[in-house]
Amino acid sequence: QVQLVESGGGLVQDGGSLRLSCIASGRTFTRNTMAWFRQTPGKEREFVAAFRGSGGFTPYADSVKGRFTISRDNGKNVLYLQMNNLKREDTAVYYCAARSDSEVLIVAGAYDYWGQGTQVTVSS
Repeated sequence: QVQLVESGGGLVQDGGSLRLSCIASGRTFTRNTMAWFRQTPGKEREFVAAFRGSGGFTPYADSVKGRFTISRDNGKNVLYLQMNNLKREDTAVYYCAARSDSEVLIVAGAYDYWGQGTQVTVSS
C-alpha cells in the first residue's frame, strides 16, 4: 500500500522559514514526478512546485518563485519543500502528491497518490 506522509508544518512568523518533508512508502518514486500542493478553506487545491523523477525540471508557482525550493532524496524516498521568507498568504494545508509516471503536470487531478497534509500557518 502506497503512503505519503508529510511533516514539518507549524506556526511561523512572517518572514520565517519552514522545511516540509514527505516520506513515501509502499513503492519507490525515483522515476516519478512528485509535487507539493496547498489548499485553504473554500478554495481549490493549488499547485506549488513539482520535481520530475529524473530531475532537470522543477516548475514553481509564480507566487513562491525565489522563496521556495523543492528537492528530493531518492535514496530515502523523501520529497522536501524548503520555504523561506514566508508570508501570511502562504498559510494553508500543504499536500505531497505523486504521479504514476514522470510527466510533470500542475493540476491536482493529474496526481495519483496524496498525503494527508500538514498545516502551515504564518502569523504577522
